[in-house]
Amino acid sequence: MTVIATIEQLEAIYGQTNDASTVKVADHVTPLYRIFIEKSPFAALATIGPEGIDCSPRGDLPGFVRVHDEKTLMLPDRRGNNRVDSLRNIVRDPRVSLMFLIPGSGNAIRANGRAHLSVDPDLLASFKVDGKAPRSVMVMELDEIYFQCARAIVRSDLWNPDKRIDPKTLPTPGQILAEMSQNTVGGEEYDRIWPTRAAATMW
Repeated sequence: MTVIATIEQLEAIYGQTNDASTVKVADHVTPLYRIFIEKSPFAALATIGPEGIDCSPRGDLPGFVRVHDEKTLMLPDRRGNNRVDSLRNIVRDPRVSLMFLIPGSGNAIRANGRAHLSVDPDLLASFKVDGKAPRSVMVMELDEIYFQCARAIVRSDLWNPDKRIDPKTLPTPGQILAEMSQNTVGGEEYDRIWPTRAAATMW
């Protein structure tokens, strides 16, 4: 197998970027990029730590990532499984990346920067939903932000309702847990009660 081992080899294959690929990059949240962030109900959060990299889904009401100012984004940490992989990484290495998606839009917004975790009581209270505050907020200092062209989403036909996969054709979380634990965790009971448990602990 032939391996690309240098930047020169890579550039020989792919060539140079065009103006549209570079002029779109900003070091702050522009008014137009702000519109995307405030309409997005979903983002992927990438972090890095001594064990390696991690990418975690984050979803909430549209605009759940707050544009505090043109250089600062704030992401509340809602209830989950308490693995805190992303948070553990941020404590040890501040480098983070967010990719925002908006259902129906072909474009993704990518934001890179450095973050810390805040447990300031007033800040936590400002993110309350249904009277419930997050346990921490990721405060991200933005280094760069830009949009990703629509080719990936167009190729995947991601938002086409006719291309949705029937969940019944996929393994369930209960089945995966049962397989991984020799049937000591998970199973049909896990799948049966999960919707009720999740609804009660959503925020």
